[in-house]
Amino acid sequence: MFRVPFLIAIALAIAFGGGIWSTLAALNASAGFGAIRIGAWSAFPQAQTADADPYAKSHRAKAGRLLYGVAEGLAFTATTDDEGVALTGACFYRIAGATPTARLWTLYAADLQDMPLSGAVELPNAVNSRTVLRERDGRFAISVSTRARPGNWLALPAATPFKLVLTLLDTPAAGSSGLVGLDMPAVTKIGCGNGN
Repeated sequence: MFRVPFLIAIALAIAFGGGIWSTLAALNASAGFGAIRIGAWSAFPQAQTADADPYAKSHRAKAGRLLYGVAEGLAFTATTDDEGVALTGACFYRIAGATPTARLWTLYAADLQDMPLSGAVELPNAVNSRTVLRERDGRFAISVSTRARPGNWLALPAATPFKLVLTLLDTPAAGSSGLVGLDMPAVTKIGCGNGN
């Protein structure tokens, strides 16, 4: 007598549970379609437009953040170094090179849930185009580690996995015509362990 309702309840639980799980897995697996990748860096230039795909719109709603308009800027993220190895605070990295043309750019480290990492107030938790020390040719090198480094240094508060967020503001790279031939800085692992 209770066999049929019990089987229906199990089937509905599997259907709803499986549907919810697969939807969440799909949303967490991708921030959307149309990514551009340059070395370790990736960005979603269409994520902030009205033509964004449903996954990008869902990520935008889930994060609860406003994104830059197409003419305002573009955020690149790097979760790995140039060799494809995940970034971790247990290692020491160098970000070197140049960025695409922009009125202003900022660089900071974030955790894997996109929350900025912040250690002690007096440590440099972010770097921008106005404060970075440059070579004569305009290129720069930024050290990223938990221990202090000479020159440009981006401090990590702990030896945990992290991502780098490079935001270009007022840049032609945000428009579809500026996506060809972008020059992004290299993300190179220098060493790991106590010597970092």
